[in-house]
Amino acid sequence: MTYWVQSFLEAQAAELDAATNTQLAYARDLNDFIGWLAYRDLHFATAQRDQIEGYLIDCEAEGLAISTRARRLSAIKQLYRFAFEEGWRTDNPAVQIKGPGKAKKLPKSLHVDDVDRLLSAARTTGRDTTRNTCLMEILYATGMRVTELVSLPVAAARGNPQMILVRGKGGKERMVPLSDAARIALIDWLAERDSAEELAKRKGIPPSKFLFPSRGKLGHLTRHRFFGLIKEIAVAAGVSPDAVTPHTMRHAFATHLLAGGADLRAIQTMLGHADLATTEIYTHILDERLKELVLTHHPLAENE
Repeated sequence: MTYWVQSFLEAQAAELDAATNTQLAYARDLNDFIGWLAYRDLHFATAQRDQIEGYLIDCEAEGLAISTRARRLSAIKQLYRFAFEEGWRTDNPAVQIKGPGKAKKLPKSLHVDDVDRLLSAARTTGRDTTRNTCLMEILYATGMRVTELVSLPVAAARGNPQMILVRGKGGKERMVPLSDAARIALIDWLAERDSAEELAKRKGIPPSKFLFPSRGKLGHLTRHRFFGLIKEIAVAAGVSPDAVTPHTMRHAFATHLLAGGADLRAIQTMLGHADLATTEIYTHILDERLKELVLTHHPLAENE
């Protein structure tokens, strides 16, 4: 069964250019299914629909979230589709299994005033304030995913660009515009970064291809380090660190644009969403705010 999973993941990486995080998630989910099957002396090659459904029922009994169960079923479905195409099975036992669906959960966002405080705090927090300012300004200006941001190639930022080319999920590329504040922060950081790279070069250290270089294994600032950094900035800004992550900044970008009258399809393009339905969830946030506004300020609203 391990061979099946390894072959499947290699195909995902080669044919679909699946991101490392996606492959790791598939591996974790399928390894859990392997353990469940092995305990019952079953194999991918012999498991039937009712047994796969039994596994999903056990996942629910364990208290796993709907999103986790849906993701595990997706991994199993894709594995069996791959096995069918490879001729390892003459049928696909998972093809007609329906998932639990995903609970429509409104993404957390931040108020404009909170974002202003975060951007201001970035200018004075930590040792690399110029870099931190650039990270935060670009994150809010573009709504990039955290992995997209920390792994940006420096070539994408050369020439004082009005827009940046981003390589997103599945290797798909998109152009995202930069605000004036983000461009100024980028220019300042490039000057500081290039000076540091020149000094490193004199010491025989090869130059980095990344905008936010690091001497670690990946060669660039890690998403985990940035996650910790944004919490430090939140504390300095007087904003609850529990409410601030790179992803809530991405949500703030989309929500604030929509509130300002931006077109939903334009936001979809900038966020890199494949399906407009994914972007439409931000309209629900605005609906909730409008309800709150009416209930709070309408002259006929009941005072509680």
